[in-house]
Amino acid sequence: MEPIKGKKIKIVFTGGHAATTAVAVAEEIKSVGLNWDLYWIGVRNAIEGKKVVTLESEVLPRLGVKFVPLTTGRLQRRFTIWTIPSILKIPIGIIQAFYYLVKIRPSAILSFGGFAAFPVVLNAKLLGIPVIIHEQTSEAGRSNLYTAKFASVIAISRDESRKYFPKGKCELTGNPVMNEITKIKSKSKIGIPPVIFITGGSRGSQRINEAFEKILNKLLTKYKVIHQTGGLDYLKFSGIKQKLPQALRDNYEVFVRVNPTEVHKIYQKSDIVVARAGANTVSEIMTTKRPTILIPLAISYLDEQTKNAKIAKDWGVAKIIPQDILTPEILFSCIEDTIKDYSRIVEKIRQKDSPDKNASKKLLLILKKYVK
Repeated sequence: MEPIKGKKIKIVFTGGHAATTAVAVAEEIKSVGLNWDLYWIGVRNAIEGKKVVTLESEVLPRLGVKFVPLTTGRLQRRFTIWTIPSILKIPIGIIQAFYYLVKIRPSAILSFGGFAAFPVVLNAKLLGIPVIIHEQTSEAGRSNLYTAKFASVIAISRDESRKYFPKGKCELTGNPVMNEITKIKSKSKIGIPPVIFITGGSRGSQRINEAFEKILNKLLTKYKVIHQTGGLDYLKFSGIKQKLPQALRDNYEVFVRVNPTEVHKIYQKSDIVVARAGANTVSEIMTTKRPTILIPLAISYLDEQTKNAKIAKDWGVAKIIPQDILTPEILFSCIEDTIKDYSRIVEKIRQKDSPDKNASKKLLLILKKYVK
């Protein structure tokens, strides 16, 4: 549908995660010359009770996406002192989201799931605003399951997700990957010395960090390590780095988080990756074809990270260490085995196309159908 001449098109993105997916879609919108106003309605703090800001609130404004802070709560996986206060914030989020949508008057909503998306999608339905949901995982996020009935269409990244959603609403797009990452070439041989990228996702993984800490010195004697710690462990590992001998310190880079618009530079340098099995991480390693050790988050909804990891393993790019057997020794052994097996792994996957190829274009085509 063609927009009314002279009227500015406004699109609202929303979600409780998926900053890199939103970046990829925003990049695609700008690359084709659509002069749309883009907004992200979401929370500012990543962890309940902690002053750890979300990646979305930091990164998206740099791309011209207006960040609109939402005060809302979530259903937590386990009971803590923050559980009741978080639940009590849910009605506040619903009222606030209604106010924002009336004020912005968007043409469409693109929801990436997560707890912060629920009040936005609910109000969009009440206000008659078209909703497109994008599901990044190979299963289905809790919020997307709850809001699917309000959506005009559900874009899925993996065909395995189709069974969770209403028949006739799903379109397979793949998971959008940022433009600079799609340009990275696969490696034919490992670097000298090999470079290992260790990441627990934008918020970090204390479980991975704990195992990594005990083998850090041993790794640094043989390899270069790029370590993204997350906000909770950054000061600890920065302190560890400062106490290392100079030769080992030179082999160790430590970051609290990596700007999504800069992460392609790390993938470019890296030979292997150690990571959680979030949907976006899996999409990135299949796109860059970097051999990876995946440690799925054990408490992810519907065990989605294990399913994501199995997709990467079956595709040929990943090995899996279940979190319940993770030890420093097992992690070190798996890193060593991946390095020894490097040539065979990259040769096997070099000619493969990622299932996420052109996903941003496919998702934008769906979005354009609902823009008035």
